[in-house]
Amino acid sequence: MEYENTLAFAQQMDKADSLKSYRGKFYFPMMHGREAIYFTGNSLGLQPKATQDYVLNELEDWATFGVEGHHHARKPWFPYHEQFAVPVAKIVGAKPEEVVVMNQLTVNLHLLLVSFYRPTKERYKILCEAKAFPSDQYALESQIKFHGYDPADAIIEVSPREGEYCIRHEDIITAIENNKNSIALIMIGGVNYYNGQVFDMKAITEAGHKVGAIVGFDLAHAAGNLKLALHDWNVDFACWCSYKYLNSGPGGVAGVFIHQQHLNNPDIPRFAGWWGHDKETRFKMEKTFIPMQTAEAWQISNAPVLSMAAHKASVALFDEVGMDALVEKAEKLTGYLEFVVEEINKYQVAGSKYQVAGSKYQVAGSKYQVAGSKHPDGFLEIITPRDKKQRGCQLSIVAHGKGKDLFNKLTQAGVIADWREPNVIRCAPVPLYNSFEDVFRFGEILKDVL
Repeated sequence: MEYENTLAFAQQMDKADSLKSYRGKFYFPMMHGREAIYFTGNSLGLQPKATQDYVLNELEDWATFGVEGHHHARKPWFPYHEQFAVPVAKIVGAKPEEVVVMNQLTVNLHLLLVSFYRPTKERYKILCEAKAFPSDQYALESQIKFHGYDPADAIIEVSPREGEYCIRHEDIITAIENNKNSIALIMIGGVNYYNGQVFDMKAITEAGHKVGAIVGFDLAHAAGNLKLALHDWNVDFACWCSYKYLNSGPGGVAGVFIHQQHLNNPDIPRFAGWWGHDKETRFKMEKTFIPMQTAEAWQISNAPVLSMAAHKASVALFDEVGMDALVEKAEKLTGYLEFVVEEINKYQVAGSKYQVAGSKYQVAGSKYQVAGSKHPDGFLEIITPRDKKQRGCQLSIVAHGKGKDLFNKLTQAGVIADWREPNVIRCAPVPLYNSFEDVFRFGEILKDVL
């Protein structure tokens, strides 16, 4: 696509956008008398306007029925979680029986690790990506210690090569093969939170299974962002939150995926609770745990209805739109953001501020990559992969020589983005509610504060 860094082009793209009406279904924070440029859907998604009605319905039913709401609410509470199976399965590419909405992300990760990290004397190591989200790191370390192993020995981290920001896929595969006799589990974030890199989950799963390892993914930055096919990829397990791209509110209820092949395996250990018990005999209150034959068997407690009501408001929008349409727009929108940032670099390098002369700073190629030992102050280095297959709708940007001061100025000017130490500004133009004009306005503000 041929982009133009003009307001007229951005407005033309928005006019032709088949999803443009969905922007009006969300609340935007107001700054300086107008809607903020909200590029933080990868941290906390905006509130759908319908959320209040969904939650209010449950509050009204609670007031009206009391405990009888479990049976007589408009959406009875006893089976409340069941309504998510079909639409959430579509979002992550699963069968309805393979998913369940419950708890929060790291709680679910721990519950899944109880079942799927089963170390032995020979196989006890976990392979993950370096600079995984801290909560994942803590979970893996604590599980390893719980089993009596040393994280320094039992965790294999795959890192970017010297001078690079992203991990090469071949290095992940090589690490799996080099440790094929000692790996018990591969647990990677589907999208790295820091640099926005999307990992090849299908190929990693195949490589892991080839050496006899279990393979799982944290999809916190992938669910609702990428086209996933967890069942077809034969992923063993996955978990995700709902408050980022899934727009279900701060601390919103999370979800898990467990592949069909594991659902009826009686040898898989798990922490049991009464909502994972066979629902036909659950209220006989008998001693022996009889697991359901679906991912629901991993549930421990009954549904948090108010949190799930907020989740339902957003899931309904995803069910209307579908992941294919969202991914199609995301590619165009993120591509436009990439183009605008490159245009600012071109302007910066060509202008009077940076005189590019001699061998120190050479601008080469269409991507305006600056060669040499360092970048000039103000140069915007996109560290997210340029390959569309290796990214979603997040671009991570290093503003050389500017750092937190630039981020603060963007915020003051009406841009809500995300800062990650030590020097990265994360920007996520979300296709469900962001516009091409948002991207253009962001570029104008960014150029101004630079």
